[in-house]
Amino acid sequence: MMIMTPQVQFFRRSRYTYSIRMIKLIKSTFYKESATKKKLINFIQQARQLSFGPECEQFEKRFAAWQGRRHCVMLNSGSSANLAVIQALINLGYLRRGDRVGFSAVTWSTNVMPLFQLGLEPVAVDVSLETLNVTSANLEDVLKRTDLKMLFLTNLLGFCSDIDTIAAICRKRNIILIEDTCESQGSVYRGKRLGNFGLAGTFSFYVGHHMSTVEGGAVATDNEKLATMLRLVRAHGWDRNLSFAKQEEIRRRFRVNSTFYSRYTFYDLGYNLRPTEITGYLGQLQLELIDEIVSRRQRNFLELAERIYARTDRYYPLSFGHMDTVSNFAIPIIARTGLIRDELVKICEGKVEIRPVVGGDMTEQPFFRHYAPGTQTVCPNAGLIHSNGLYFGNNPELTHTELALLSSIFGGSHPRRKKAAIPVRKVRKISPKK
Repeated sequence: MMIMTPQVQFFRRSRYTYSIRMIKLIKSTFYKESATKKKLINFIQQARQLSFGPECEQFEKRFAAWQGRRHCVMLNSGSSANLAVIQALINLGYLRRGDRVGFSAVTWSTNVMPLFQLGLEPVAVDVSLETLNVTSANLEDVLKRTDLKMLFLTNLLGFCSDIDTIAAICRKRNIILIEDTCESQGSVYRGKRLGNFGLAGTFSFYVGHHMSTVEGGAVATDNEKLATMLRLVRAHGWDRNLSFAKQEEIRRRFRVNSTFYSRYTFYDLGYNLRPTEITGYLGQLQLELIDEIVSRRQRNFLELAERIYARTDRYYPLSFGHMDTVSNFAIPIIARTGLIRDELVKICEGKVEIRPVVGGDMTEQPFFRHYAPGTQTVCPNAGLIHSNGLYFGNNPELTHTELALLSSIFGGSHPRRKKAAIPVRKVRKISPKK
C-alpha cells in the first residue's frame, strides 16, 4: 500500500513503514557535498586569483595522470571540449570544410552542432540495441555507402561496444577517432579506459556527472600538437597558456619579436572557453573521490541491472558483460512497446524523475532537419531508443531504500537486503595503453 503526499511517498511493507522523497536525476551538486562546500568557501576567501591559473594547470596534470594520457586541456564545459577539439583539428589541417564526419546517432546536441557550425558534413551512424553504442558492424555499414574523415564516437551512459575493433577500422582507413566520454568517465574495456582508444577523448564535469565542477570539461590526448592547439583555441588563439618553450617556438615561427605585441598576437582561430580557478580547484577535490564514485556507481548499476534487465518481456536486454568496469551514468530502459514506456512514465510521476535517453535520435531533432534537409538516414535502432527509451539517475549517494524503490518500479519487486546483487570488481588504477 502506498500513501502519496507532495514529493514524499510512504511505503508500507509487512509491519514497517518507511518514507522516501522523490528520486531526482541529480541528487546533489557534489559527492560529499557538505565537506566540499566548506573547502570551496575557504579556497575562495584565501585565493589571490580566480581567473585561469595554477589550480587549473595542476588539475590538468592530475587528470591526465589519472586518465592515463600525456596531456589534458581543461575547458569551461563538456560542450566547449567538443567544439574546441573540432576547431583544433581544423586549425591543424586534419579536417577541412566539407569533410564527412560520422557521429553516434544517439548522443548529445553539442556533439553534432560543431560539425554544422564549422562547415563539416555530419553522417549519422546507428547504434546497437544491446549496448546503445555504435558497433564495428554499424560503422562498416556506413563505410559501404560513404567515406568518413572522422568518427565522433559517443560512449553512451558508461557503456561501449567493440570499441577496440572500431579503433582498428579507423586506423586502417585513416579515420580520425574522437571519443565523447562525458558520460563514461572511469569505464574500462579490456584493460583500457574509455576515452583512450582514439586520438582524444572529451569529458564533462557538469553537475550530476561523475565529477562535478558545476560547469567544466576537458580534452585528454597523447598528441602534443593537438594539446598545444587546444590551448590556443581555448584562449582567443593567443599563446598565453602555453609553456615558455612553446611560446618561443610559435613566436619565432610567426616572427613576433616585440614583447609589447606578443601577448596580444592571435595565431589561429579560437574562442574564450577558459575555466576558472574555482573549476580547477573543485576538479582536484573531485579527483580525490573519483575511484570511490566509480565504484559506487557500478555497484548501484549491477544491483539494479540484475533485476531490471531480466524483464525481457518488457524491456530490451542490455549487454555489458564484455566490460571490465561499468562506470554507469544513468540506468537506461528501452521498452518493448510505446505503451510500456507510457506506463512507466505514469508510474514514475511523483516518485522518480526520468527523461529521454540523452538527446535521443539526433536525426529527429529540429536543428538537424533544418541544417541537413533531405538527408536520408538509416538509424532504426536510434529511432526505437528515441521513441521507447527513458532513463533514471544513478549517483553514488543512492540509499538502499531508494534502490529498493527503483527495483520495485522497474524490476517488479523489492530486492532482499544485501550489498549488491552481483559481485563488483574493485575499481583499479589503469595505466596508459597506447
